[in-house]
Amino acid sequence: MEEHDRLLIERAQKDPLAFAALYEMYVDRMYNYIYQRTGSHPDAEDLTARTFLKAFANLERFTCRGVPFSAWLYRIAHNAVVNWYRDRSRHPMVSLDSLVAQARVGERPEDSAQAREEESALLDAIHRLPSERQHLLVLKFSEGLSNVEIGQIMGRTEGAVKSLYHRTLLDLREMLEKNGMDVDDNGA
Repeated sequence: MEEHDRLLIERAQKDPLAFAALYEMYVDRMYNYIYQRTGSHPDAEDLTARTFLKAFANLERFTCRGVPFSAWLYRIAHNAVVNWYRDRSRHPMVSLDSLVAQARVGERPEDSAQAREEESALLDAIHRLPSERQHLLVLKFSEGLSNVEIGQIMGRTEGAVKSLYHRTLLDLREMLEKNGMDVDDNGA
């Protein structure tokens, strides 16, 4: 854990008003993470607020054990999203549409249509993955975190994250190939 974070946490544990600095440091990251999981701006705002309320309420119990403060926040955010899905009896889905659906200027219409079909097939396959694997993909690609950071958030070793990531890519490949997509061998 960075010294700056540790000092802010210790200060916030003594002075509740100091929590605002931690909030400002991490609110955008938590919001983006939650939005990628829900695909809804209003729900992401609500769950981000819940994440920080829970963190604020439990800050006195947080101890600096070498794990980044952000890992603790990601776990709270993840649990908030899981509860949100459970409350709505939905299947967990990652809104990766905004990550992969980009305007293709200068492409022929048939190329653009094929690209949209491929993106749709990929998103459908991702949505069929278990929540834990979706969580891994969001942390890896949306948040750009390393395997070590992901391991801290998910409570796994770096090796376990690498293994889960590899198995996830193989499963995605298999799902896509079953749907008749030609998958490039450079991926997994």
